[in-house]
Amino acid sequence: MGMTLTEKILAGRADRDRVRPMEMLSVRVDQTYADDLGGPITFQILEEHGVRRIFDPDRFFVSAMVNAPSKSIEVANTIGKMREFCERMGVERFYEGGNAGIHNCLAVEEGLVLPGELLAGGNSHACTGGGVGAFATGMGSTDIAAILITGRTWLRVPETIRYIYKGELPRWVTGKDLILFTIGKFGVDGAQGKAMEFAGEAIARLPMEERFALPNMAVEAGAANGIIEPDEKTLEYVRPRARRPFTPVYGDPDADYAALHELDVSGLEPVVAMPHLPSNTKFLSEVGGVAVDQVYIGSCTNGWMTDMRAAAEILKGRKVAKRVRLIVIPSTTQIYRQCLREGIAEIILDAGGIFSPPTCGPCIGAHMGVLADGMRSVSTSNRNFVGRQGSAKAEIYLVNPSVAAATAVLGRLGSPDEL
Repeated sequence: MGMTLTEKILAGRADRDRVRPMEMLSVRVDQTYADDLGGPITFQILEEHGVRRIFDPDRFFVSAMVNAPSKSIEVANTIGKMREFCERMGVERFYEGGNAGIHNCLAVEEGLVLPGELLAGGNSHACTGGGVGAFATGMGSTDIAAILITGRTWLRVPETIRYIYKGELPRWVTGKDLILFTIGKFGVDGAQGKAMEFAGEAIARLPMEERFALPNMAVEAGAANGIIEPDEKTLEYVRPRARRPFTPVYGDPDADYAALHELDVSGLEPVVAMPHLPSNTKFLSEVGGVAVDQVYIGSCTNGWMTDMRAAAEILKGRKVAKRVRLIVIPSTTQIYRQCLREGIAEIILDAGGIFSPPTCGPCIGAHMGVLADGMRSVSTSNRNFVGRQGSAKAEIYLVNPSVAAATAVLGRLGSPDEL
């Protein structure tokens, strides 16, 4: 019996010829990172244990992007200490201010997570890196501290569930809709502790940046990681970005899967995750005209250049409804710059929206768009739990960028076709 893609990557990083599900392994980590939420805890642990150097400064980066630019004196002090730590440890990749970006996207954009590699990041959505064919998973601050000391971590080999998407996606249906549809069908625990492997003709047709939404939200199904086998489209995307040599890994034809799910998506329509779970999904046509107060287009799920263009296509020549606050945030500075070059920033501003440099702020209700009591938010992010974007008395609806932009213009949940 052969091995799945996830099993083969873990076997390689454990220097083993073969691994099986549920085995506990000590594995080499190719890349890790920290941010301004969990990072300070990681650094404190290292300080308390007298650590003076980390295993490889070039395999670690830090991104201050949740509460940055600093929203308070306390945050400013924290970010200052993070910068000092990086300087002391010889870590050159410190992203903040003029080179800011959301770490899950930076890892991909900067070529720091590569096909066949293992990334363990200090954020639950580190699994985004699975979009390039890597084993990518999120870990806590203590785990990241241990990795920084040893360059290794412990992992249990997950069973793999393979999702095969058949058919051609209709207009306005994206990778975000595929993962929302999947979570809605199988539940927030539908892949608990397992690897979600996404495959099929519908995946192959997706642009690279749309693919990332699937592994990004694998954790919303309880998965340890999400992964897409690298194809030529993947390699064309990765090669010019790669910071080091890499070797793609592919699953065996006779691999053993915990389950195989074939999903015909040719008749799919845009999906909405209703409050207060990503699994509480309905098709857009089933949702009544829900009036909204805020529309947020961004996050590590949908802050890519593809998403910015999709939103701009809808917003061009139109105005945001008077009662709606539209916030559009590219996930990295490079994407921000491209939006300026293509005139996308001007389109958003002319429509009456807010166009911000990269930050995770609105996604977790930290700043740059915190929700008040009773507000309704339509968001392209990945979570809509109670209190996720601010008040516990607010509501959050998850959609794709085109639907979000159309909603901002309509003032209620609606389809681009209505415009």
